Amino acid sequence: MVSMTPAPTLTLNDGTEIPQIGLGTWQLTGEEGYRVIREALSLGYRHLDTASAYGNEEIVGRAVRDAVAAGEVTRGELFITTKAWQDEQGAEATPDAFRRSLDRLGLDYVDLYLVHWPHERQGRYVEAFEAIARLQGLGLVQSVGVANFYESVLREVAGEVGVVPATNQVELHPGFSQAALREVHAELGVTTVAWSPLGRGEVLAHRELDRVAREVGATPAQVALRWAMSLGCVVIPKSARSVRLSQNLAAAGVRLTREQILAISALDDAEGSGRIFEDPRRF
Repeated sequence: MVSMTPAPTLTLNDGTEIPQIGLGTWQLTGEEGYRVIREALSLGYRHLDTASAYGNEEIVGRAVRDAVAAGEVTRGELFITTKAWQDEQGAEATPDAFRRSLDRLGLDYVDLYLVHWPHERQGRYVEAFEAIARLQGLGLVQSVGVANFYESVLREVAGEVGVVPATNQVELHPGFSQAALREVHAELGVTTVAWSPLGRGEVLAHRELDRVAREVGATPAQVALRWAMSLGCVVIPKSARSVRLSQNLAAAGVRLTREQILAISALDDAEGSGRIFEDPRRF
């Protein structure tokens, strides 16, 4: 059965605590996006994920500031992530981009700042991450990380900069568990953050997820989220619907057996499984 419980936290390699369930805000824009974020905060979400490329840092920041002003939450209880896009990579470009993000958010600091994609052909991801690490030293960023990095570029930035990214945010969902990359993360001490943990909803129709959901009295989406959490991942599902926001947060209360977790992980080998979105090596 599902029990309502606060989202657990994981400890990053720098000692920072990150809520294991967050709200992905891609495509949440305008007043409707603001409403959804305020509702999510009122429901108990404490982790919000945005990016300069999403074009919604202003409404994320406004929702946070208004919730704090209303006494619903304190800034210290929240974990805010944003990211630098490809054209914001560089020794000077990345700090400038960060300050623009901070201005749009209207906050004094962010909890996690990421290089959004490596964009290896451009060749600026190392200096971008190095610049982010310097921002951490200035106290403007609590933790520093990357997104969509594969093994070779992840090892490169850790070796060249001398700082291991606290997180790597990657596509991960039933049918695409990123087992090999998660092994690299475990070796280096990087926390895996799963974006699109519900696979755009496409993976939720799989019979195995439905079977497990019926066994534990949960929805297939809750099972998918709890499965990823059981692998040690942070999940950042996106929804604009009130019922889904509540259900996703309640995934923390789902209990899966080892056999159920293994059965879902085995979907990697099922026909039609695999990556749904763009391969970062070609992006």
